[in-house]
Amino acid sequence: MNLESGQIALIRKPTSRFMLSDPAHLIAQGFGSGLSPIMPGTAGTLLAWLAFATLSARWPAVFTPLNWALIIAAGFVAGVWACSKTGRDLGVADHGSMVWDEIIAFWLVLLLVTPAGFLTQLWAFVVFRFFDMVKPPPIGYFDRHFKGGFGVMWDDLMAAFYTLLVFALWRVI
Repeated sequence: MNLESGQIALIRKPTSRFMLSDPAHLIAQGFGSGLSPIMPGTAGTLLAWLAFATLSARWPAVFTPLNWALIIAAGFVAGVWACSKTGRDLGVADHGSMVWDEIIAFWLVLLLVTPAGFLTQLWAFVVFRFFDMVKPPPIGYFDRHFKGGFGVMWDDLMAAFYTLLVFALWRVI
């Protein structure tokens, strides 16, 4: 079915040519990480981790916690647009190749657990991927009922929230 009009839609295969055909596709598909043939969401989350660590270490005066928060907020808004357009163009509202939602959500997790060593960041990665894949309530509800770019972005923010909740409880115990 077409994403908005109820007509039959052509489902396109995401390729590098498709990704490079529009800035929205490039963003939504995580600059190519979403084209991974194996676990694209995990590939996008790994890209997020690498980018966060590299940018924060290389330019700490620029990538401050406040600037990261602004980047994440702007990235969420851009993601709603990019994922909405890319989903329409692919013919699937929440296609697996769209990983910008994982990138923004994991940046939020890293922002709020940092400063943290490698092992803590690794656990954050594992816990976030768990919640993103399993989608416990209410994440699964949001995934099923919130459509379009907002829905794509929102359920991953909920996975980030659950991850941060686990870390908060872990620190208290």
